[in-house]
Amino acid sequence: MTDKKKLTEEDGKFLLKVARDTIDRKLAGLEETGKPDVKLSAVFHEKRGTFVTLTMHGNLRGCIGHIIPQESLIDGIRENAINSAFKDPRFLPLTRDEWENVKIEVSILTEPRPLTYSDVDELLKKLRPGIDGLIIKKGFHQATFLPQVWDQLPEKEEFLGHLCLKAGLDGDAWRKGELEISTYQVQAFEE
Repeated sequence: MTDKKKLTEEDGKFLLKVARDTIDRKLAGLEETGKPDVKLSAVFHEKRGTFVTLTMHGNLRGCIGHIIPQESLIDGIRENAINSAFKDPRFLPLTRDEWENVKIEVSILTEPRPLTYSDVDELLKKLRPGIDGLIIKKGFHQATFLPQVWDQLPEKEEFLGHLCLKAGLDGDAWRKGELEISTYQVQAFEE
């Protein structure tokens, strides 16, 4: 993570607690206060890209975020916690019964940077599995995979193929060129 100051482990634990408390309050039917009880350090007010990922028994249960910073770090974690739990279109809204089995991961993103390449071979050489998250874009089609997805899709060709499918493109669209590709890095904290 190079763009802005890295967060400490303590910061990460705090963000995980914010995400868990936000979802907990929603499940209990309570309004989000938006105001934590503690005075926040300046880092939590910086605009950062954030994702919140929920897993249950090791399987994805929700993952939503903002690649481009839209709000403060703390507000992004709150919003994406709610969206991951209740608004991820791949899943039904989270239930109270599921909640006790859910693990949370928060990801803080660097600013995306365009990845320039002249052909497929150069693209494959420039990919850094486990380090870079990728954004692909072609016309109105766009998708991203966090760097953590390399754990499930460690082969570069397979990673790109699945990312193209996620964007609504053919699985081999990356081989044909014409994709805008950007990379970013993540600082992740998990329960």
